[in-house]
Amino acid sequence: MFKQFYGLTFNPFDKEIEIDKLFKSNDLNELEQRLRYMLDNRGIGLIVGEPGTGKSTCLRRFAENANKSLYKVCYLPLTTLTVKDFYQGLCTMLGTTKRYRKVDMFFEIQSSINSLYYEQRITPVFIVDEVHMASTAILDDLRILFNFKMDSANPFVLILSGQPQIRNKLMLTSSYPLKQRIIMRYSMQGLTKEECRDYLSSRMKIAGCSREVFTPEAVLAIFNISGGAPRVINNIATAALMYSAAKRADSVDEEAVFQANIELGA
Repeated sequence: MFKQFYGLTFNPFDKEIEIDKLFKSNDLNELEQRLRYMLDNRGIGLIVGEPGTGKSTCLRRFAENANKSLYKVCYLPLTTLTVKDFYQGLCTMLGTTKRYRKVDMFFEIQSSINSLYYEQRITPVFIVDEVHMASTAILDDLRILFNFKMDSANPFVLILSGQPQIRNKLMLTSSYPLKQRIIMRYSMQGLTKEECRDYLSSRMKIAGCSREVFTPEAVLAIFNISGGAPRVINNIATAALMYSAAKRADSVDEEAVFQANIELGA
């Protein structure tokens, strides 16, 4: 109902928005620069951020924009696995033969990576999402699995992405060798107050509404409640639009935002 009321062609705060329409926040720009650095230099990178700050969205844009003739992107969000299951997941993404024994899968994975990089001239890019949920055993094996030519070559890009708890795991003695090998780190900050205003306006405009629907007070309330996390902003903005449309209000004010926050149980 709110889409028709505000002249929107689709829900502007839906997570399925096309990557070319993503809001170019400072976070997105900074992370893209660091990911380009990873493609040029290869090795292991770490992205950290609170839930909803846009880690997966940025990685989706990165993966979809990667030149398919130069890079093979493998995305693995399942980190609550045994080490053996983790190896099998990598084998599946690489299209290699699954083996029963871990040692056989180890050599299958390394052989496939070497073949892609040195023979096919394609750099394999591994994105391990939700890495904060991975066991220390998987973190230990990551260091071993991605050790090539006695740790003298990086025929791969490995991006680890997760919530801040991963920092504590990397501080453990067993994970310290992996931490030492991380050549790029970035911490997602979320949107600033000014970016929150621009984000709301740009998303509404993309969906067909060029006028300012959210009042300055509503924007400030959304920012304060969300802490700048895009996912939370999307949820509150959608609920506030629904509330305001039901009241036949031309704009979304501070009251609508507070009511939306109550409805969402935040």
